[in-house]
Amino acid sequence: MKKKIKVFVIDDSAVVRQVLTEIFKEDSNFQFLGSASDPIFALDKMNNDWPDVIVLDIEMPRMDGLSFLKKIMTERPTPVVICSTLTTEGSETAILAMNLGACDIITKPKIGLKDFLNESTIALTDAVIAAASATIKHLPKPSHSNEFKIQLDKKQELSSLQATEKIVAIGTSTGGTIALEHVLTKLPKDKTPGIVIVQHMPEKFTEAFAKRLDSICEIVVREAKHGDRVVKGLALIAPGNKHMTLKRSGAQYFVEVVDGPLVNRHKPSVDVLFRSVAKSAGKNARGIIMTGMGDDGASGLVEMKEAGAETIAQNEETSVVFGMPKEAIKRGCVDHILPLGEIHKSIVGFG
Repeated sequence: MKKKIKVFVIDDSAVVRQVLTEIFKEDSNFQFLGSASDPIFALDKMNNDWPDVIVLDIEMPRMDGLSFLKKIMTERPTPVVICSTLTTEGSETAILAMNLGACDIITKPKIGLKDFLNESTIALTDAVIAAASATIKHLPKPSHSNEFKIQLDKKQELSSLQATEKIVAIGTSTGGTIALEHVLTKLPKDKTPGIVIVQHMPEKFTEAFAKRLDSICEIVVREAKHGDRVVKGLALIAPGNKHMTLKRSGAQYFVEVVDGPLVNRHKPSVDVLFRSVAKSAGKNARGIIMTGMGDDGASGLVEMKEAGAETIAQNEETSVVFGMPKEAIKRGCVDHILPLGEIHKSIVGFG
């Protein structure tokens, strides 16, 4: 008999607690442990029977969700799914939640909340099931403080960047926001090939994430737009809720940003990107799969290797969640298994 996933909900909204209680109690995959209106109450209850997954709001009295998330990840790492009314203005909060180790983020509206939760039952339960399979570790420290470097305007630099003959494709999920920071901040602008990235993240938050990375990196980092050229010294991050593919026209590479169905529960999907890189760049590409839950990217990395690309997976010891890399390794498509601190060396000079 399959073990049920123990779930605990923390949200100051009585409506949310009521609806989520019904959702988890009615689904045979879950053992609903209970709910609390804030993290202080929650800790008292959870200490009696610790959950496999916590569904957490951000804005709550006494202790906010981010402070609680940090406390949990430091003292007793546990898979957490954020379910909050985060707005575009709150995208920095979402990035911080992912930096702190949240497995997934479900954004709920400020109005029509009950209907939304009922309509989003599948997305929410899928997120909790996926999170339950993740083995959360203590997070690596960010390579930079939250204070951004003051840098020269990079807009002029972008126009002078050269066409890239080589492409590096990176896919990551849980733990990826910090992992990408560790890698990208070590790359010199003049020795870095064009990079295309999928980081699982909700719509509208990827722009703030890209801007943050751009402010602390020597290379240029942007949220991808349809038709953007991929050039040396530039990293393009797929926008949330869109797929990104690589195309080639003559000697130039560019990206297409398109809508479409979820692939492996995700949009953007790492598999969608990797398959397009295999087709358009072949042996001129390098594929890197990093920390994240699930198996998104493994099939695409197989195709990249079959097309002649060199492939790399982050090792278990430095992955926050060793799901995506593990699956790729299991399929026999990984040439090198590297710790997080070594991955940048596989990119520098490749182009």
